[in-house]
Amino acid sequence: MDKSKKYLIVGLGLLGGKYALELTKAGYHVDGINRSEANLQWALDNGYIRTGKTHDFEDLVAGADHIIFGLYPTALLEWFQTYGHLLKAGCVFTDVSGVKTGLVEPIQALCGPGVEFIASHPMAGRETSGVQHAAEVNFAPANFIITPTEKNTPEAIEWVRQLAQTLGFEHITTLSCAEHDKMIGYVSQLCHAIAVSLMCANDNTSLSEYTGDSFRDLTRIARINDKMWAELFLWNRDNLIAEIDQFDGALQQLKADLIRGDREGLEEMFRLSTRRRAAFDKK
Repeated sequence: MDKSKKYLIVGLGLLGGKYALELTKAGYHVDGINRSEANLQWALDNGYIRTGKTHDFEDLVAGADHIIFGLYPTALLEWFQTYGHLLKAGCVFTDVSGVKTGLVEPIQALCGPGVEFIASHPMAGRETSGVQHAAEVNFAPANFIITPTEKNTPEAIEWVRQLAQTLGFEHITTLSCAEHDKMIGYVSQLCHAIAVSLMCANDNTSLSEYTGDSFRDLTRIARINDKMWAELFLWNRDNLIAEIDQFDGALQQLKADLIRGDREGLEEMFRLSTRRRAAFDKK
């Protein structure tokens, strides 16, 4: 990556803030655009960005060589429909969005000559939010997924790979947009759906007085950003519904074993889950 290039972060939230912090620490010129004046000022005061604006930011957009969009899918699409024409030829940009189908194709279609969108997903979110918590995020153990299409050049794919490496990601993979969204429906969205459902199933305000680590670990992600996750669930609803149905099938099997008093059936499920978790832990 060329350190003479100007980077622009649009959306200084948890991940956008972490990108700004790591790129600045690595010696890159980083500017920011953010809706909240207070959060933008915090990023400026703490040296995450050189300059930033909440409005009248057309000059920052037009001068950027690379842009990272830390916006929700709907906001990103709306933003690009309004300001996308300002991106200069040669600008290569990416995002942090947790869904790709329905987002990547429309934005790529809006790109002007010489402007390229290479989508990616840093799977490093936390139950906290905001630029003030960005430094708490650890990219090293997290997965970074690149989701190229036939419209992407090898140079842009290599740029986003180098970006991930500069940010500190140690595991970088490539999936199609459809593969990404199917996978994310299971390993991320279904997990959040289960945690939320578990917390909503019992109105017990004294749980902390007698629960153990199993409940605490299982429901950690139930402390959730309502607006972001509602949007991600709805954008990926077909995949998530399919995963909920599959999970419900496994839960119903366990219930049926309980009703029948089938100890061997329960033990076989436990052995299967143990084998699969052991294989997962080895990777």
